[in-house]
Amino acid sequence: MNATEEDNQDDVRRIAESAKRFGFEIKEEDARRWLKSISDDSSSSEIVVDANSGAFGARVAMLDFSPSELERFRKIGKIVEVTSDDPNVESALAISGSAAQSKIQSYPGDCDYFQRLNIKAPTREEASATMARLMRETALGHLQGPTFQFLEAKLGSYPFDGAHNGKPVSKGSPVSWTPEEVQAGSLELDGPDGRVTFTWDEAAQDPGWCKLDWVVSDPERGQLANASNVIDVTWESPDGEIVSLDGYLDAFFQEVYLDAEDVPMFTKIAKHVSSDALDEYVERLQGEVRKYLTHHLNYGKAAKRMYNVFRLSGQHLEAAYIRELFDEPTTILYQVWSLITTLDNATGAGSSIPIEDVQNQADALILEVIKALEGDEETEIVKSLLRLRTTLENQKEGTERESEVEAARAQVINVVNTFFRDRLNGMPTIKSYIEEVQGAGAH
Repeated sequence: MNATEEDNQDDVRRIAESAKRFGFEIKEEDARRWLKSISDDSSSSEIVVDANSGAFGARVAMLDFSPSELERFRKIGKIVEVTSDDPNVESALAISGSAAQSKIQSYPGDCDYFQRLNIKAPTREEASATMARLMRETALGHLQGPTFQFLEAKLGSYPFDGAHNGKPVSKGSPVSWTPEEVQAGSLELDGPDGRVTFTWDEAAQDPGWCKLDWVVSDPERGQLANASNVIDVTWESPDGEIVSLDGYLDAFFQEVYLDAEDVPMFTKIAKHVSSDALDEYVERLQGEVRKYLTHHLNYGKAAKRMYNVFRLSGQHLEAAYIRELFDEPTTILYQVWSLITTLDNATGAGSSIPIEDVQNQADALILEVIKALEGDEETEIVKSLLRLRTTLENQKEGTERESEVEAARAQVINVVNTFFRDRLNGMPTIKSYIEEVQGAGAH
């Protein structure tokens, strides 16, 4: 046994002791294997192709990927992917977030997708117009069906402070488009000079954050999920220059791409990612950690982002500890919290998702709560979910529905926060990190 392996043995024993104090066990052999794998090669930008599944991604991302759910993600991907038969449009679709970490996240949240879309065109304006047309065609082509319901699109930035559909909006923030607005190709904004019409084509010239959202159903599994596709669009000019249409070419450290045939296109685009991309990506994640540990308290979301911060910044022992938390039965409550919103989306006015699928998913959530909890916590959350189930079955709208959705989510997130807060603080170095973040956030 070499020195590194001996260090890993000692490190794993230390985190196992921390875990034991909080009533959960670490799979020590798995933890040692992961620490060895992530320490063997510090180059997190190396691209790895899984020969059996055809999936590929950065080596550090592939360490946490399991192909067991890949066909399901490919099936949903046919709904969310922006596609074109035009040879001047190149695409590579990936899963991201907890969906791409299926080896460790037994209870992932939503089905998050990320798409590289490269458009060859004579001008930037033509590339933007093509992108907008393709996004709209995708949304309109998948507005609703027995297994999917389109929810909204993000395209463009609000041109001023004002209101949209009665809600305040800020200049420069992403524009949200309802299905009806996408169909119309325009929306109405209330601004300083009265009501104005803002068109889809206008939004496309400064696209900003591009995203499409659905709720999807898998009847065979009895599962519902929110499925989103964040689209990173680039323009390839006639001289071969590649430019991101939103001004920032995203890094690729948490994406697993679904088709090895897309490697050449991905490689071409990845060459243009900033040499500081890893540092910038970690910095953005740290900003999200600060948000979820201070002003928008959610220790579950903070833990998921802390894991990525730690594994990408060399704090592998802390990452290994959090990695084990994701497999604890109580963490399914994070998925329950996420799926309450999915149930709400699936039963909105005009939804095509069969009510039987909603009922099955609600029943499954109740059973998971019963398995994960006991005592008063279990009783109160089950009561809340049963009330919510009845409200959603009757497809009631208005304040009663909103209050019951929020009540159920609040009860579940309270348990999730307590679970993650206690166990994250169980490891001294992570506790110090949290205290430092929260101390800075208080000023």
